[in-house]
Amino acid sequence: MRAFVVTGPGAAGVQQVAEPVAGRGEVIVTVERAGVCGTDAEFYSGHMTYLHTGQAAYPVRIGHEWCGTVTATGPGVDRGWLGRRVTGDTMLGCGHCRRCRGRRQHLCADRYEIGIRNGWPGALAERLPVPVKALVPLPDAMDPTLGALVEPGANALRAVRAAALSPGERVLVAGPGTIGLLTALIAAAQGAEVHVLGETTDFAREIGIEHAWTAEDLPDVRWDAVVDASTGAGIPARAVQLVEPGGRVVFIGLAAQASMLDTRELVLKDVTAVGVLSGSGALTGTVDLYASGAVDPRPLVAATVGLDDADAVLAGKRPPAWGTAPKVHIDPVPIFSGRFPS
Repeated sequence: MRAFVVTGPGAAGVQQVAEPVAGRGEVIVTVERAGVCGTDAEFYSGHMTYLHTGQAAYPVRIGHEWCGTVTATGPGVDRGWLGRRVTGDTMLGCGHCRRCRGRRQHLCADRYEIGIRNGWPGALAERLPVPVKALVPLPDAMDPTLGALVEPGANALRAVRAAALSPGERVLVAGPGTIGLLTALIAAAQGAEVHVLGETTDFAREIGIEHAWTAEDLPDVRWDAVVDASTGAGIPARAVQLVEPGGRVVFIGLAAQASMLDTRELVLKDVTAVGVLSGSGALTGTVDLYASGAVDPRPLVAATVGLDDADAVLAGKRPPAWGTAPKVHIDPVPIFSGRFPS
């Protein structure tokens, strides 16, 4: 089958690879749509932390935001899964350790991460092996754009849950990328007064986020919670400075270098700080949000291109006609390849 493979920094392309075979407790998913995210770009650039800690190594088959249809089942899997449209958890724990038994498989020391960690192949391919325990069913009527946005949406939903907002409370989301904007949309759907902070604000306003600010015009108001979905090394400390005493700060963004934070401010303001890793535990809730129409993230997708175009996307080539929406999707079916706009 065809799969997109990153062989080194700035070196990648479509290759013919062996067909996946479903092992015990696994299925094969024919991929309908996959998203490209910042982690994929870091593998392409060579900056991904796991490459330097031994948790990943080239060649890497990337892609962890996906949806598709189950087309084969392995031993021990109910064949009723065949033909079902699904997405799934990125984090695949060992299933035996204390963390996995405590439903924290996303923190398993020996976990695989689809398209990211310990060599599990990713979804920028025609087919993908997935443990059945990681699958999340999708409604038949849910289009593939929504299906491939469930995984990033689940990260955002966990961030909103961690902020513990009551209706009418005010939240500041720093970083108007995909996760930040999804966080804003979900928080607004749950009744919060949402504000977004970024270097640019035009797109946030385009999708209906009325309160969008730069650092220069951010109003001096009470912030009941602050969510850092940015990549700025200075934002975590700023978030703690901005949040109301007794409020909550949620960290879901990652900077390229260490972020300095004075814990005395946390203590003296009685602030609760929460880190969020992955969408594990929130995928079903995200499917429900999308299916109900409470949240429609499709405007965040700038374009859908073919598998052969993934190299150009990761290299940062972006036709002006795409506008400023942050997400690009890949359709791995060969008929769609080669349509990258000139």
